[in-house]
Amino acid sequence: MKKVVSVSLGSSRRNHVARVEILGEEFEISRTGTDGNMDKAISILKELDGKVDAIGLGGIDVYLYAGNTRYVLQDGLRLLETVKKTPVVDGSGLKNTLERQAVEYMGAQGLVKQDTRVLMVSAMDRFGMAEAFAKIGCQLTLGDLMFSLGIRLPLYSLEKLHNIASKLMPVISRLPFRMLYPTGQSQEKQHRFNSKKYAKYYDEAEVVAGDYHFIRKYLPKKLKGQMILTNTTTREDVEELMDRGASALITTTPEFQGRTFGTNVMEAVFLVLLKKAWEDVSAEDYSQLLRELNWQPKVIRFKKESAGDMQQVEKIG
Repeated sequence: MKKVVSVSLGSSRRNHVARVEILGEEFEISRTGTDGNMDKAISILKELDGKVDAIGLGGIDVYLYAGNTRYVLQDGLRLLETVKKTPVVDGSGLKNTLERQAVEYMGAQGLVKQDTRVLMVSAMDRFGMAEAFAKIGCQLTLGDLMFSLGIRLPLYSLEKLHNIASKLMPVISRLPFRMLYPTGQSQEKQHRFNSKKYAKYYDEAEVVAGDYHFIRKYLPKKLKGQMILTNTTTREDVEELMDRGASALITTTPEFQGRTFGTNVMEAVFLVLLKKAWEDVSAEDYSQLLRELNWQPKVIRFKKESAGDMQQVEKIG
């Protein structure tokens, strides 16, 4: 049995283990959260190195993208370079293929079209997703400055984002990652003020897309029927979105035993199946595996029953 482990800076409350067969190969897939503790993450990575088949880095990015420019986050690189023997990935390769195809699927199903209003909480984190929305002709609101840095400055084009990134990323890439993204217990908490801070941008959107911890960070108490496109969710996340008034949840990665794993986990699985070094894997390699697996986004529609306020869930895909 192949073993794939995600070592995450996220909360240990979200830890999970699943056993699954993928293309005839048995996998044990697990997640180990370190509650934002970098030293603990490094210790676990050292312990796992050479003892498992692949490792995913969760709750952190090594690489962010703006256009054709790749920026390296120093905390992510520190974790990556801790591992000397076992293949290790951060999910960025799969984001460029799986999540791009998820948006194309939404377009083909009529879920989004030209001029659909989309709030991308961080386009640099999900560059494939953002570019796919732009290709369809959606009206983008990019929240990179707001959700990462707390600067109330929405951006409305990828070109503007690329220009700002070229000026800011050489400095931002050196900041502690906890200053840019919720880690540890901060993933589990939402201050009441946060639900109002950027409510205007949620309210204006028809689709809210991107990393779920970013989405939840400023999630309004009441949504207005927006669709949520994200990847890593638990049963509790699904219930929260239903209770707050989302019309649908679309997840890009497959569900195992009641939750979806992050792109870093699935990219690690793909690396095992491909039997290649990370730097040798192409976008076409990932796309070919996706075709073989016939994976499609999972669409969960939330519906109110006509007789009252109770809600039922209709799963598609």
